[in-house]
Amino acid sequence: MPIRIANFMGRFGWEAQKRFPMLASQSYLKAMFFLRAKSQKEYIEYFLRDPENVPYPNVVNLETINRCNSDCAFCTANKYAEKRPYMRMSDEMFRKIIDELADWGYKGHLTMYGNNEPLLDTRIVELHKYAREKLPECFIFMSTNGLLLNVDKLREIKPYINQLIINNYCEDMKFRPKTQEIIDYVQANPEEFKDLDILVQMRYVKAVLTNRAGSAPNRQNEKPKIIKETCLMPYTDMWITPDGRLGYCCCDNYEVTELANLKDCTVAEGWNSPKYRELRLKLRTGRQNDPMCAHCDFIDAGLRMHTVNEILKNDKKNKTGGKDLGSRLADTFTQKQ
Repeated sequence: MPIRIANFMGRFGWEAQKRFPMLASQSYLKAMFFLRAKSQKEYIEYFLRDPENVPYPNVVNLETINRCNSDCAFCTANKYAEKRPYMRMSDEMFRKIIDELADWGYKGHLTMYGNNEPLLDTRIVELHKYAREKLPECFIFMSTNGLLLNVDKLREIKPYINQLIINNYCEDMKFRPKTQEIIDYVQANPEEFKDLDILVQMRYVKAVLTNRAGSAPNRQNEKPKIIKETCLMPYTDMWITPDGRLGYCCCDNYEVTELANLKDCTVAEGWNSPKYRELRLKLRTGRQNDPMCAHCDFIDAGLRMHTVNEILKNDKKNKTGGKDLGSRLADTFTQKQ
């Protein structure tokens, strides 16, 4: 399939982020909260219908190394702001997780990305190969800043992923040389990549985005305010740190939360652990009920909302819910991507 290039709102959006960063950020977040509030609440109620038999996660985020090589101003994982102790997932833990996802019948989205650059893990191709062999029906996607990506690496990993997302972080709205190299090669060899969806996103490296639960480096001077909207992340995403802990989400940038530990339980058990249940009940009516989430204004307006809307549409059509529906919908998501 042809390579896709995205630049949100084009030149107008780019200039708005540069010239009026807080206004652009707050306007976007307010619009997203307003437009998605109804679907979020509906999905949470759908998810909590049967507390003993909750749906699968829609996305499993498996961070195999907790480092990044970029300098994005909005992210605490950037190479100048990093404070986490270095961690790299053991081969044994990785295989345990993938094997247990397979035993569980998981068919949703899988990515080896959290707050990191996946290509910093020198095993990354082999890890994707193992995941693809064990989880043939999963939609596996890689999100990368592209700084370590070249044509050879792209050709190595291509057989094991459904989608490649290259975030072209820059200040001038131009493709970096490595990104341009990939674009040129793919466009010159379309048949070689006919089964891989490649999306290149133009991203402003100094953008002001969400506050990431108060940790975003370029939003440190704001007075915290209580966010009463709810959040989808504990209902849609499983976040796994390199040492096997299940954390809240990507906004736990310092990886201090722990809802379960995969050293002590299976993936399926961890997903419905007592701490996970407690968090979901807290956030059911708003973020103000949890100290980590109370001031966080993060909202995912892309993959999660698309997936949630598809689930709700199919749920209304089928008048059913729970684990079986989630499994069937995973097949739908894979076919649509």
